[in-house]
Amino acid sequence: MPGVWVPDWPAPAGVRALCTERDGGVSAPPWDRFNLGDHVGDDPAAVALNRARLASFTRPARPVFLRQVHGTAVCRLDGATPDGTEADAAVAVGPGVACTIMVADCLPVLFALASGAGVAAAHAGWRGLAAGVLERTVRELREVAGEPRGEVVAWLGPAIGPAAFEVGDEVRAAFTADDAGAAAHFRAAGRAGQWWADLPGLARRRLRLAGLTRVAGNDGSAAWCTVSQPSRFFSHRRDAARFGTTGRLAAAVWLG
Repeated sequence: MPGVWVPDWPAPAGVRALCTERDGGVSAPPWDRFNLGDHVGDDPAAVALNRARLASFTRPARPVFLRQVHGTAVCRLDGATPDGTEADAAVAVGPGVACTIMVADCLPVLFALASGAGVAAAHAGWRGLAAGVLERTVRELREVAGEPRGEVVAWLGPAIGPAAFEVGDEVRAAFTADDAGAAAHFRAAGRAGQWWADLPGLARRRLRLAGLTRVAGNDGSAAWCTVSQPSRFFSHRRDAARFGTTGRLAAAVWLG
């Protein structure tokens, strides 16, 4: 399927997932081609066609597109949940809806209970990650499914890589204030107060500290970096300065 690939992760039978790339859609430059964001200036008709194409891959589950605000709110999805619900993570314990996260440098994280009783997806930019969006998503997934100690597996999708994510002291401080070990995921950028941050590495650390032992996907290597692969991935940091905007990829997980 052009533009769509299936994550390689230890999800149980009955859990389905996908991640999109730039290929396979109808948007014109600079949103070319499979842009799924309806808030980035793209032609609404093109976005609608791209979203319909995504829905054809998740059918009969409906992708639910959130209004992501870099927070920690987790939405419990059902058939009545509308697109545009404000949250940065979603949980589903029944069929018919797909937890869907849009990104263009931030880290999409998919979750599944090992029992197959529920799935979730989270949007992890540095603010949400530092504020605990992943841990909150895991707690909510277990609670909604009625498995307070259920094993959760996770998959990290494409995101800005550690060779491209330059941040200031305030970002490093947000992670190290309560976890000195997080400093290992920052290296000096050669300018005072600037650091190269390993976003997927920070996510893996937080998931490990939350008790997750099976985490697949993004390992921080160049193959997963949105910035360094313009033919495959949208990147806000790479494209916004040049074009003023960029498109959005999506990662989705559902019970099917």
